[in-house]
Amino acid sequence: MTISIASATGLTGTPETDELTARIAGDLPKDFVWGSATSAYQIEGATTQDGRGPSIWDTFARTPGKTRNGESGAVAVDHYHRYQADVALMAELGLSAYRFSVAWPRVVPTGSGPVNRAGLAFYDRLVDELLAVGIDPWITLFHWDLPQPLQDLGGWANRETAHRFAEYADHVATALGDRVRHWSTLNEPWCCAFEGHLTGRHAPGVQSAHAAVRSVHHLMLGHALGVEALRARGAGDVGITLNLIPAESPEDSAAAREAVRLVDGQTIRLWLDPLLRGRYPEDVVADLARAGARLPVEDGDLDRIAAPLDWVGINYYAPHIVVPGPDPDPAPLPFVAADNVTRVKSTDDVTALGWPIRPRSFAALLRRLAVDYPGTTWYMHENGAAYLDEPIADGSVPDPERLRYLALHLDVVREVVQEGVDVRGYFVWSLMDNYEWAEGYQMRFGMVHVDFDTLVRTPKSSALWYSRLIREHRAANG
Repeated sequence: MTISIASATGLTGTPETDELTARIAGDLPKDFVWGSATSAYQIEGATTQDGRGPSIWDTFARTPGKTRNGESGAVAVDHYHRYQADVALMAELGLSAYRFSVAWPRVVPTGSGPVNRAGLAFYDRLVDELLAVGIDPWITLFHWDLPQPLQDLGGWANRETAHRFAEYADHVATALGDRVRHWSTLNEPWCCAFEGHLTGRHAPGVQSAHAAVRSVHHLMLGHALGVEALRARGAGDVGITLNLIPAESPEDSAAAREAVRLVDGQTIRLWLDPLLRGRYPEDVVADLARAGARLPVEDGDLDRIAAPLDWVGINYYAPHIVVPGPDPDPAPLPFVAADNVTRVKSTDDVTALGWPIRPRSFAALLRRLAVDYPGTTWYMHENGAAYLDEPIADGSVPDPERLRYLALHLDVVREVVQEGVDVRGYFVWSLMDNYEWAEGYQMRFGMVHVDFDTLVRTPKSSALWYSRLIREHRAANG
């Protein structure tokens, strides 16, 4: 398909977003990275083809009541068979980078042991296709789809999983490291540990503070061992991708500040402190211990976890808005020792998921990170919004809410970069509508609409706007 920006007048912005577009295009540095992101289980499908083994998400989605309408990623948007057309679409949008994950069970079906060459060959073809059109591949090695045989042995609560991850990282780097420059070990380990092992809302569906906290440390150890494997194969641009969710409260009291401290500790400092300071934060360790959950740290672990990184990827969507008091919601907050913390359901500007749209919270987060963790290079690896977009009579898909969300948050990036915060790139979540985990297929995050019956892709107005922004940025920088 061909995207014509010139013919998209009226679909690519409003006076407000046009003003933001001009500022963003003119002020961001010449080498700023423009990308979009996906994950394997959410888009690939083909979950039983070419030797792929089962993942915990295949198992979880088959369990009654775990996902909306029992929906799974078995077909997703069939990227496994349609990757060439999808890459052509990325090129037409003008992306300079594409962040995607490799499915561990497609490469090593049992989680350890022999490599599935047919599965690995898919990523070999995908990387070549991207490079052929000038798009830089950014690989994420783990985006939640743990091979089920490893879960049967305890999953991330078992220290051995970290070692199996390092072996898998070595396999992928051996095959693709001659062409792939950018590597992320893990995506959002907070979700894997807390949503997967504390609330059970995500795979593997465990509800245990003990398992959640063991998983925290073993994910961090897996990251460290994965970095070592990548460096051994010559990888020179390695990082990790974290969902750094700021906590804030509408109340100003000691109890409210304590609620914010507890949530902030487990969403931000529990991950960044060991990576960038070589230690877990003492107050968070005490919170976990109060719930009878201890980080299973062994001698030498923290030194390995704190090995130098080239960057940290940030995933940001919305803040946690919290107040002190028992949570009446039957779905508890995904935090250990959070019995006296309630998340406020915002009534202001929100997405279809009810997530508050607060660009100023995003700006405060980026400024705070620059102060608390100086010298760190950051990339925005995910930023986006879910809405219930559908085509209109002429076949186009206007999504002005998402367009405005992206413009406001990119303007924040522009603002803090001008202040000296070292943010070097931005990846929209997501390239296209996909399987949204336990939410199934109702919530749409994509810049590109996917008809889940026909799998036809149609760029939304946000995609046309993003393409226009990239072109204007390039024009402004010669």
